[in-house]
This record gives sequence, structure tokens and C-alpha cells, in this order.
Amino acid sequence: MRERPVVINELDTIDYQIIYMLQKNARASAKEISDRVLLSSTAVAARIDRLMQRGIITGFTVRLNAGNLGYKVRAFISQKLDWQQKEAFYSMIQDTPNVMGCHSVTGEYDILMETIFRDTVELDAFIGSLQPFGPTKTRIVFSSAVDYREEYIRAME
Repeated sequence: MRERPVVINELDTIDYQIIYMLQKNARASAKEISDRVLLSSTAVAARIDRLMQRGIITGFTVRLNAGNLGYKVRAFISQKLDWQQKEAFYSMIQDTPNVMGCHSVTGEYDILMETIFRDTVELDAFIGSLQPFGPTKTRIVFSSAVDYREEYIRAME
């Protein structure tokens, strides 16, 4: 009889509950989580460590309200990219803190960036810095029906 293959990302219900709780509150203690999942704090801490070692949990962050910090303009910028300049483009983007996300995509444009700026003057200057890499198309966000969700994986209950 063949052994069942090892599935790296196989998780049980408790793993999903732990992930869900940490997404809701990354500062939740092992004790708080253990009360919910009915395991000891030590067992919960061990599961969190295992989830980190397996690359399922990659870190813990703080969500900020960019608008309350003075970043009032959010824009999505599509970029056609001369692929011979790919390394220079990626280097510039990685060094630009206003870029919240940068993705290689399908379609008419090659790159999609989510950006935040204090005002449209800063946004315009950034768009100008992108022009040597190829044409851009910019969409300024007026409002968001769904912003970033607190959780991506819901507990399996």
C-alpha cells in the first residue's frame, strides 16, 4: 500500500482558526487563541511557529489609515514596460515608498501599481518619473466599496 504523499500546505480546522484570529488581531496572545481553539497556549505557539516555518504566516503587520497620515490621493497606475528596462524599473519602484503594490499583469499594460500620495502634485511628479519606462494610464480612487479586508481566510467552523 502506498503512503499518502506529504502535502506541504495541508491545514486542519484549528490551523485555520488560528490564522483567522491572527488576521483579525495580529497582537492576539497565544492564551487568547488557546481559549478559542481549546488547546494549550504552548500548543498554539507551536502551531504558529510551524505555520511560520512553512511560509504560511510570513509576518505580522500594522494596518494604517493613509488618509489620516496625510496621504489623501490613492491611484492605480498601469504601465507599459520596455522589458529591457525591467531591472531599472523594479529597482526604482522598490525604492519608492508611495508604491503600495506592484504587479505584472495581463492585458494592454504590463504592470499595475497601487500608490498613495499626499496630493496630485506628488502623483504627477511620480507619473513623470515613470515616462522613460513607457506609457502609463492612471486612475484616481474616489471611494472604495471594499477596502482591504481584515481577513483573507475565514475560520472553518
